[in-house]
Amino acid sequence: MNLICKTTLFLTIVCVFMSVGMSCRQKRGELKRIWYNGSYNRDFNDLNNLHIASAIELGISPVANREEAEHATRKMKEIKTNKYYEVEPLTHSLPFLVPEAEILLRDIGKNFQDTLQNLNAPLYKIKVTSVTRTASDIKSLQKGNINSTDNSAHLYGTTFDISWVRYTKIDVKDTLDIDSDRLKMVLAMVLRDLQKENRYYIKHERKQGCFHITVRK
Repeated sequence: MNLICKTTLFLTIVCVFMSVGMSCRQKRGELKRIWYNGSYNRDFNDLNNLHIASAIELGISPVANREEAEHATRKMKEIKTNKYYEVEPLTHSLPFLVPEAEILLRDIGKNFQDTLQNLNAPLYKIKVTSVTRTASDIKSLQKGNINSTDNSAHLYGTTFDISWVRYTKIDVKDTLDIDSDRLKMVLAMVLRDLQKENRYYIKHERKQGCFHITVRK
């Protein structure tokens, strides 16, 4: 390949990437400022007793192990990766929630993407890191997680954790990336709005890098 051909090929590749970037920006508009005017620790600090009380009221009776989970006292919905959220590989929990919690999770994921769209930002999915646990899961988890307790709201099928560190970008061809700090701000905006509607109790878990959320009436 001679020099002219190489130069032409290089310019073609550059133009393709530039056109993709321009197309995304023109479709979205200019990115708006992303800022959360609040405190994660102060705004999302519901005590465990509130989580437990709501979990007992709405959830299943705790089960000892995964075999017993098949006969839960309430019908539960399986949660799977979809267009609004991604379920990470679960090592100490089962991907099932009571219907009220499943609806809440979906609403959070949808509102997160709607807010990103309103900010002219690329779309991302939130990531679910933990869901319903059995007593056996709790005991296993306690070996390496100081935040895990015997009386966990995760036992009742009402509670899930959403990472504020990791997100999945939907359009990988989009050249604009939003860092995790700003995505956390967007997620916090969404969570605060739903919190005002008394949809759940929430705890900002710093060491675990997640929002711990329990559905409520």
